[in-house]
Amino acid sequence: MLLDYIHRRNERKCATRVADAQTTDDLWRLFMRRVPPVVNEYFRGAADSEITLKGNVQAFQQAVTTARGAIKFDSLDLRTTVVGHELQIPWFVAPVGSLRSIWPKAEAIAARVAGEFGTVCALSTLTGTPMEEVAAASSGKCWFQLYLCGGRDVAIRGIQRAKRAGFSGLILTMDTAVAGNRAVHARMRPTAALQSSQGLSIGQRLGLLREKLRLSPQMLTHLPWLFSYWADGGLMEFVNIHIDEKGTPMPFTDIGTQLASSAVTWDDLVWIKEAWGDGPLIVKGVHNAEDAKRAEDRGASAVIWSNHGGRQEDRVPPTLHIVSEEMPKMSGSKMDFLMDGGVRNGKDVLIALSYGVKAVGLGRASVAGLGSGGYAGMRRTFEIFRAEFERSMRLVGVQSVEEIREAGAEIRRQNLLVGDAWLPDFVF
Repeated sequence: MLLDYIHRRNERKCATRVADAQTTDDLWRLFMRRVPPVVNEYFRGAADSEITLKGNVQAFQQAVTTARGAIKFDSLDLRTTVVGHELQIPWFVAPVGSLRSIWPKAEAIAARVAGEFGTVCALSTLTGTPMEEVAAASSGKCWFQLYLCGGRDVAIRGIQRAKRAGFSGLILTMDTAVAGNRAVHARMRPTAALQSSQGLSIGQRLGLLREKLRLSPQMLTHLPWLFSYWADGGLMEFVNIHIDEKGTPMPFTDIGTQLASSAVTWDDLVWIKEAWGDGPLIVKGVHNAEDAKRAEDRGASAVIWSNHGGRQEDRVPPTLHIVSEEMPKMSGSKMDFLMDGGVRNGKDVLIALSYGVKAVGLGRASVAGLGSGGYAGMRRTFEIFRAEFERSMRLVGVQSVEEIREAGAEIRRQNLLVGDAWLPDFVF
């Protein structure tokens, strides 16, 4: 009861802070201040030298549009349709693992806010809030992102469970043949202090104690997060992975190891599609038109162009560049196309839509909202995006999402500035 009281008091303080945020950069700074480094680094970091992480953002920063003058609209149409789902806004919550580590039951909060704004929340397999609770929290649709953790039988149980819970789309991520080299987080040894002392020798217990003491300065300087973490039950389990037919959840473990052990091949799409049935199958992590065509040939309804936020392979093209190069090659496709990676504001959304995608996923931007203030922070993220998107539409001179997609290159302009010294400091 005391921990719940402290968490609620801290929640009110966070709500006051996020209300003053003007950009998602502001929310990200609040998130980084509130959550200790050993936890926030999982969400901040990317593979190797983080070139692709930064490139995702800078590709949008370097993109420019025209501005049509003397046009005024009484109203704007923000709607888009993706795999038969009508969304009231052209963005959705991208699947992100371990969200519950930054805010109690964060996945359910994300679904609630997505439903309030009339869009979709995509839930990662590697999360700590039961999928039934996530689906129930949303007044709209939810998609389930499947990882093959535990093998085929475990995956099929997860698919059937998602169908029973009411998930209306299945996302299959294909860019996890091996885990990305997220060196900064690995150096922090994030899981070294999490094991149980049960069954350990005296020497091993002393080693575990040293690991816990090593992290104590971070915990003591982030007490509001720590109290909320304890109020939520402490170390989470991956409750959306049942490792046996009794419903035993998978214990929390290194996610990189899980990704590497759950690599998807093209042959897997056949039995996954069969297990899922007639609902939309969305393939995520696609870099090129060749893979997009393979996905379509195997029954995919949509593709999400994505480089996994730069977290898997470094020095691949920014997602916006992937979209600009590969979308024209898919002109005869019947699939819907989406993207994620580097989207930080409403102008980014408009630029992405101008290349023909129907919606964009918010990954780190959702983390910024949830980690800075839970429900209040997540709503603020969506409010900022909607205000920026509507302002950009009015300034560019387009009235609907469909008009943005149809106008395409007519509203984009070539950036003639040289170098990147004029770009703002990189925040996230």
